[in-house]
Amino acid sequence: MADKINVTVWNEFRHEVKPGIIQTIYPKGIHETIASFLRKQPDMEVRTAWLDKDKEHGLGGDVLDKTDVLIWWGHGAHDAVKDDIVEEIQGRVLNGMGFIALHSSHLSKPFKKLMGTSGSLVWREKAEKSHVWCVNPYHPIARGIPQVIELAHEEMYGEFFDIPTPDDQVFISWFEGGEVFRSGNCWHRGKGKIFYFQPGHETFPIYHNPEIQAVITNAVRWCKFEGSTDTRLIGTCPNSNFTLNPLSDPNKREEDYDF
Repeated sequence: MADKINVTVWNEFRHEVKPGIIQTIYPKGIHETIASFLRKQPDMEVRTAWLDKDKEHGLGGDVLDKTDVLIWWGHGAHDAVKDDIVEEIQGRVLNGMGFIALHSSHLSKPFKKLMGTSGSLVWREKAEKSHVWCVNPYHPIARGIPQVIELAHEEMYGEFFDIPTPDDQVFISWFEGGEVFRSGNCWHRGKGKIFYFQPGHETFPIYHNPEIQAVITNAVRWCKFEGSTDTRLIGTCPNSNFTLNPLSDPNKREEDYDF
């Protein structure tokens, strides 16, 4: 059997500790809700971390080194994430760790660092209907996903979404007010894969939806690094003395040429 995918689900975990609708929907936190359905997958090992777990937000030590795919949910405390942790996440993605940014993580430090853009958009919280349209049914993330996922209530996200042009567009969402939004996007950074998925406002039970769960599960498998681990020339910028064919006059210098 192939090695299991080591998944870390990270969440701010600040909304859910306060009494109210969010705590009712996610009594153990958004991270545990996501982790619980991923743990049912025989090819996944899942751990959780959150903002106030410790001084490193639960991502210190060898956690990131042992993470194949990092799932990130952030909302109101983006600035509280330490910059050195963000730098480490970026480095791990460049070296092959997958990164899945959910919902309002479009403004998270790791996502903006990886995108190189502001991640800004327009939004409206009116509990309106949303249709998540699959526009790339041949993509691995779309495996087993219906043509449209119907959500009774969701926060509206609208264009312009300030992101680099995606390498692959898997989902586009429509909202009751008439807006559309690029809601499922894929990128490659170095050896790492990145997926942004819009559904997931904290006051609605989005992560209890089986179809949303299936998208995230597929995304974990897609984000897992598959390929050569040869890094001999990555990040070193070496002067090469290797040639396939002998040079005609290897000792001739630029100043020896007549121009």
